[in-house]
Amino acid sequence: MPRQLITLLSLLLSSYISFAQPLFDEDIKPGAEATAKYLPMLKKKRVALIINQTSIVNGRSLLDVLLERGVSVTKIFVPEHGFRGNEDAGAHIANGIDSTTGIPVISLYGNNKKPKKDQLADVDILIYDLQDVGVRFYTYISTLEYCMEASFENGKKLIVLDRPNPNGHYVDGPVLEVVNRSFVGMQPIPIVYGMTAGEYAKMLIGEHWIQYTGKPDLEVIKCKNYTHSKMYRLPVAPSPNLRDMEAVYAYPSLCLFEGTPISLGRGTDKPFRQYGHPMFEGKFTYSFKPVSSKGAKTPPQENRNCYGEFVAKDVNQIRAEIDNHLQLKWLISAYSAYPEKEKFFTSFFTKLAGTGALQKQLENGSGEQTIRSSWENDLNKLKAIRKKYLLYAID
Repeated sequence: MPRQLITLLSLLLSSYISFAQPLFDEDIKPGAEATAKYLPMLKKKRVALIINQTSIVNGRSLLDVLLERGVSVTKIFVPEHGFRGNEDAGAHIANGIDSTTGIPVISLYGNNKKPKKDQLADVDILIYDLQDVGVRFYTYISTLEYCMEASFENGKKLIVLDRPNPNGHYVDGPVLEVVNRSFVGMQPIPIVYGMTAGEYAKMLIGEHWIQYTGKPDLEVIKCKNYTHSKMYRLPVAPSPNLRDMEAVYAYPSLCLFEGTPISLGRGTDKPFRQYGHPMFEGKFTYSFKPVSSKGAKTPPQENRNCYGEFVAKDVNQIRAEIDNHLQLKWLISAYSAYPEKEKFFTSFFTKLAGTGALQKQLENGSGEQTIRSSWENDLNKLKAIRKKYLLYAID
């Protein structure tokens, strides 16, 4: 083959590879890296951290960075999935002591979701630094809300080290009805709400959605170079079953299956990128088998062949397929194929959806567009509220 042709083919191939790769913005910096902005606030203060494995500064734990700078860290609070982020969803997280530093570690999941007055007695400032994924039922924003209330009630300052929202480029889904309030949905926002933790915290205060006495003392350390339209690659998996960006993008649409018997691939190497059930044999050709594993003990449909769809093949495909909308087609397809329809929905489904209307719409055979239209008025109201608190452009 002539050298010129080889060179041309190489150029074409490199252009294709470049085009095929997702356009993640590598210049985005989370608030935690802006140490010059918040370290002066911590001088001679006793600090409590609300952190997990995602709380990193240039590849290092925020805890280690602060201790190295002489900050007095008296306590570590941890959300669902624990300090190392490797515990099952819903698993009990015990209090303990960090073996490396000797600092007390207190779980904010289970019976102690809100820091107690005595737990804050030796604290002047709380720092919240958790990588959220921008979905209402992902419980890190519920932990944020409870920590805000506890901080303000006890006269403590709360600093949010803001992080980009990987699903911050769109707003969609049913808005939660207050009657369905739970730890997987505490405020009247849609499933995908398009805000960072810092923006959301400001909205909680501005709209008087949280209960506290005293004066709120909130400081948000902003991200650098972030806008809501930019794609941000999470440097660390935020929880055991969101292992890659494909799962992060599919999660808002697929997690509703958690309120059904359908497996989402927990206990496989590709959780939240597929769905299936043993009863779908003969209706789908794709299959997988969930097994017990770290972060997925006793997964749904354990040790059974599940038949269904692999919906998130790569980043570009799932971003294009979602197209800035919560997708219901997979849920509609699974409900249609499931033979025991009276057993398809559990009570948890309404908590995840935030409304009882979605289950009724699916049971009545409503199409995706009809269902989506029923959200429109509430979404428009929420978008108008959201706009007041945005810290980053939505271009």
